[in-house]
Amino acid sequence: MKRLIFEEDHEMFRDSVRRFMQAEIGPQVERWREAGICDKDAFHKAGEQGLLCMWVDEQYGGLGMEDFRFEQIVIEETMRHGDLGFFITLHSRLVGPYIGHLGSEALKERLLPKCISGETILGIAMTEPGAGSDLAGIKSRAVRDGDDWIINGSKTYISNGINGGAFVVAARTVPDKPHGIGLFVVEEDMEGFSRGRNLAKMGLKSQDTAELFFENVRVPAENVLGDPQKGFYSLMRFLAEERLISACQAVAHGQIAFDLTMDYILERKAFGKPIGAFQNSRFKMAEMRTALDVTQTFIDQLVMMHNAGELSADLAAEAKYYATEVEARVMDECVQLHGGAGYMSEYRISHMFTDARVSRIYAGSTEIMKEIIARSIGLDERKLVEGRD
Repeated sequence: MKRLIFEEDHEMFRDSVRRFMQAEIGPQVERWREAGICDKDAFHKAGEQGLLCMWVDEQYGGLGMEDFRFEQIVIEETMRHGDLGFFITLHSRLVGPYIGHLGSEALKERLLPKCISGETILGIAMTEPGAGSDLAGIKSRAVRDGDDWIINGSKTYISNGINGGAFVVAARTVPDKPHGIGLFVVEEDMEGFSRGRNLAKMGLKSQDTAELFFENVRVPAENVLGDPQKGFYSLMRFLAEERLISACQAVAHGQIAFDLTMDYILERKAFGKPIGAFQNSRFKMAEMRTALDVTQTFIDQLVMMHNAGELSADLAAEAKYYATEVEARVMDECVQLHGGAGYMSEYRISHMFTDARVSRIYAGSTEIMKEIIARSIGLDERKLVEGRD
């Protein structure tokens, strides 16, 4: 399907990103998946290509390129020619903006150039053993000590957890308020900060995911992001883009699975003819093509709305929910159409299937997305129950 949102400069940029991914990332993926971690040097190389934190203002060494379509292209080409576990978009667009929009001038001047070059890799530390989507359940504490803050606690399932050089950490600053949370930038050389093991996962094998520990970590005032009592609302501010990113990744991942399967069913034969000649194969591919085209069109529209500053939380939730569900259905159908080969690790579709499973969990689970959407259309259980006799 022809997509209408990209202009000539976007297509030139796509060609450049594709060549980079094919030359520098794709050849490393199998080794990364076996090692359970990407090379730090890959971030340096992406930085040299100008692919990291493209939105950052020129005064800090960035390109000042806020058009989200460029990041969408990076996502799509990373999916196709790199690997889903190479989390440069988490670094650039999920974590970087917290520093760029909420950080002190001193922090931005010191850290943003390193983020742009890939010298410092970013992560975000919200999830705890007892607190995932429920941020009000965060137990990590930050206590003021003069101008500094002292952080104690632990985090788990943190992406870029081993490679990361700086983390945006959510910690409770107001004990008696569920949303009394602050955001702090903890850097790897701070005393009292440590990492646990690189966690084994069913998918995303090339992505380093770790536990983080904070024992009396002293964080200077310049590393506080925004109001230290209103970090919860800062987190909410950036969630719409995070969910749009998840939707972009999901539909791009599904598109690749479709293409791989098309190649397979045209080549593989059964009972004397290509698998693609059977009615079931043709109908399944028709269903997937339609679902992917519809989803892509919706997401492209939201990308343009986001560029215009009009992306709402409920529309982002719709995109994240629907795109990841489509991704899941496509992956399942594609494995089925590959037959036994789809279950073999040597076929890319097998690990794409396991990689995709987390899409419906991180950045807000499918159930959370449905709750947001339901409330946006007037079906808020809290208000409906309160209104009953």
